[in-house]
Amino acid sequence: MTTIEPRPATTGSGSAATSGPSASPPPSVPLRRWLALVAVAVGTFAMVTAEQLPMGLLTPIGGAFDVSEGRAGLMVTVPGLVASAAAPLLPVLIGRRDRRTVLIALLGLMAAANLLSVLAPNFTVLLASRFLVGIGIGGFWALAAGIAVRMVPDAFVGRATAITFGGATAANVLGVPAGTLIGEFGSWRTAFATVGGLALLVVAALMVLLPSLPATEPVRLRSLTQQFRNRAVRAGVLTTFLLVGGHFAAFTFVSPVLQDVSGIGHGMVGPLLLVFGATGILGNFLAGAVVGRDVRKVVMVIGLLLALVLGLFPLVGTGVAGGIVLLVGWGLAFGGVPVSVQTWILQSAPREQAEAATALNTSVFNLAIALGALVGGLIVDAATLSAALWTGAAVGLLTTLTVWRVRGTSSA
Repeated sequence: MTTIEPRPATTGSGSAATSGPSASPPPSVPLRRWLALVAVAVGTFAMVTAEQLPMGLLTPIGGAFDVSEGRAGLMVTVPGLVASAAAPLLPVLIGRRDRRTVLIALLGLMAAANLLSVLAPNFTVLLASRFLVGIGIGGFWALAAGIAVRMVPDAFVGRATAITFGGATAANVLGVPAGTLIGEFGSWRTAFATVGGLALLVVAALMVLLPSLPATEPVRLRSLTQQFRNRAVRAGVLTTFLLVGGHFAAFTFVSPVLQDVSGIGHGMVGPLLLVFGATGILGNFLAGAVVGRDVRKVVMVIGLLLALVLGLFPLVGTGVAGGIVLLVGWGLAFGGVPVSVQTWILQSAPREQAEAATALNTSVFNLAIALGALVGGLIVDAATLSAALWTGAAVGLLTTLTVWRVRGTSSA
């Protein structure tokens, strides 16, 4: 088994320090490393899909256990909240244990949790399985987020991070439609079994491809609190909370928005969400290609795009064509969020504290999903779907203004 050693210190420009008059070209990255990153990306896809899978299966699950759809929604709330707690705490608890071993164990835990979901005799057992899923999600995201910076030289970190988070981006928009489709052809238990099976395949791939990842510096509780003293990290975490929370305040209700605002038939929602997912993946890689040059500029553009798309939806998206065009723009904008906010954190935190900073950011990411959906629901109940869209637009604009202010006062 090979071991990844810490990368050499970098100069202020982000390149490996050199002693000659001109920097040598970056070394090539072995194919095995890229394949390992792809396997991690599939792992994040499986994890995020497992978290959001019940969204498209609430009705059949509620019917199977005779619970309301509102109560069935706890299957999404529970893992989200658990993940937000597990993300910062698990890196502390595992100390110096090999990150390769822990990642594989967390995927195994998620697979076992989905098996428990398949076999659940009642709703209480099903919620217990979702609790375990939350541990897996929070821990896996917290550790996987920092892998790219250790697997490749600095020149390739943006591309590697885009690959790693491509799985999360795809799951955010493809996981629910795919799970719903499997549930329609089989049953909701079949959908859970499929995700669990995918996790086992990733376990096998990581055992073959991923080298040993010994901890360069164990994460301690004080390491987490120290991140708030770093102004750039603090700003990055706030940016994550705003972008993700604003998006999910609106995206949680994308299906009724497409039907009630744009007049799109129910049968077209699933295929259009797949289109949303494809443009999201494109946005992820477009952002990954340029984010290393000026991460704040990329984040400001994303915030403006989200504000523009969500703000125009109630005005221009009132027809089928307008709704589809704006949905594509929405996917393109949000697709760049995960890789951009993670790059911000990696650039802001000292190298020896990168794992602590990414754990903190992962916690906030999951918390923003839960709170964004909650706030959006309250707004929809109290006002209209359009109000939720305008709220997301306002938060996107607030993100851009916040980053613009930070740009003039600190550097990552």
